[in-house]
Amino acid sequence: MKILHTSDWHIGRSLYGRKRYEEFDAFLTWLAETIQENSIDALLVAGDVFDTSAPSNRAQELYYRFLCRVAASSCRHVVVVAGNHDSPSFLNAPKELLKALDVYVIGSSTESPEDEVLVLRNERNAPEMIVCAVPYLRDRDIRVAEAGESVEDKERKLIDGIRNHYATVAALAEQKRDALEVVTPIVAMGHLFTAGGKTVDGDGVRELYVGSLAHVTAGIFPTSFDYLALGHLHVPQKVNGSETIRYSGSPLPMGFGEAKQQKSVCQVVFDQDEDHITTASVQLIDVPVFQKLERVKGDWDGISNRILELSATDSQGWLEVIYEGDEVIGDLRERLEAAISGTQMEILRIKNNRIIDRVLGQIHEEETLDDLNVNDVFERCLAVHEVPEDQRPELLRAYQETVSSLYEDDVQAE
Repeated sequence: MKILHTSDWHIGRSLYGRKRYEEFDAFLTWLAETIQENSIDALLVAGDVFDTSAPSNRAQELYYRFLCRVAASSCRHVVVVAGNHDSPSFLNAPKELLKALDVYVIGSSTESPEDEVLVLRNERNAPEMIVCAVPYLRDRDIRVAEAGESVEDKERKLIDGIRNHYATVAALAEQKRDALEVVTPIVAMGHLFTAGGKTVDGDGVRELYVGSLAHVTAGIFPTSFDYLALGHLHVPQKVNGSETIRYSGSPLPMGFGEAKQQKSVCQVVFDQDEDHITTASVQLIDVPVFQKLERVKGDWDGISNRILELSATDSQGWLEVIYEGDEVIGDLRERLEAAISGTQMEILRIKNNRIIDRVLGQIHEEETLDDLNVNDVFERCLAVHEVPEDQRPELLRAYQETVSSLYEDDVQAE
C-alpha cells in the first residue's frame, strides 16, 4: 500500500495583491502526474485546501478538476479533511457525490466519531487501509465552556479534548480491524499545532487556540497509528523526531520567508513482515518551484547588485525588497523600478527599514497593515488610548479569544 500525504494548499491565496492561480494550477497538474508516475494508491490531504472559507469560482474549479483527474488515475482513494482556513459546510456539501469517485471528505467533527473512521477497500472489495480522518477540531468541538473557569482550566480542557478525540477514533479503528480479521495499516490525519513545531515569519500560520499550552505534544497520539499525516504548519518536518508523525508542509511558499525552503510531499509505503507487523517507510518527493520568490535585503549597493545578478540570469522572479541602509532614500521605489526596468522581474513589496527612523523612535512612514498582525494592531490601540499596563494582558487575551471565535465561524453554513 502506497500513500501520498500533502496539506496546506491554500488555493486562492494571493501574495501582496498578486493572484497565484497559475501556480496552483501548475502544482495540481504536477501532483496528478506524480500520483500516476509513482502508482499511488491513496492520497491524503490534511486540511487547508482553500485559503478562505468562501473560495472563488476559479479556486473551486482547480480543486474539482484535480479530484476528477485523480479519480480517473491509478489512485484508488482520496481522503480530504478540513483545516482551520476551510469552511466545513462548503467542503462537506458535495461529499456524497464525491464518494462515488472514492473521494472521502470530512469537513467537521460530528456527534459520531465513527464517521471519521474509514475502511478503504481495493477493487476486489478487500480492506487495505483504515484511515482516522480527523479534521481541524474547533474549540467548540472539544471543550464545553463553563462560567468562572481559569485560563489554565481552558487550556487543560482543550488538550484533554484533543487527546480524547484521537483515543476514541483509534479505538474504533482497532475494533474495525479486529472485526475484519485482516491486518491493515491504521493511518490518522489531523490539522493542529504540535509543540516545538517550526514556523516561518509571514507564512500566515494562525495560532489555533488561545493559550500557551494549546500546542499538543506527540505523546497524546495513540501508538496504534502506523502513520500520522498532519497539516497546518508550512515547514516540512517530523514531530518529536518521529519518522511516522509528520507535517508535509505547504507545497507552495506562502510568503517570501519560505522562498528558500524546499517544498515536498510525503510518499509512505507500508510493508508487513512474517509476524504481520506493519512498518511505514517515508520518502520526501520534492515539489518543483513554479514561481520564483526572492527576498532582497541590505543597503542600496547590496540591493542593486543583487538585482543586477538576477537580471543577468533572465529571472522572472517576484521580489520583496527590504532596505536596511543608514542613508535616507526618499525615492527608493523610483530607484527600484528603474533597476528592474527591461527585466521580467516584478517587485511585490518594498519595506524601508531606515536606521535613522529607529534612532528617532518615529513610526515608519511606509509602514502598512501588511507589516502588522491582528495582535500588533490591538496593542497599538491600547497604547494610543493609554490603557494602563496592568490591564493590557487580560484585554489582549479577551481580544484573542474573540478573533479566534470569528475565524472559527463557518460563514457558508445556514
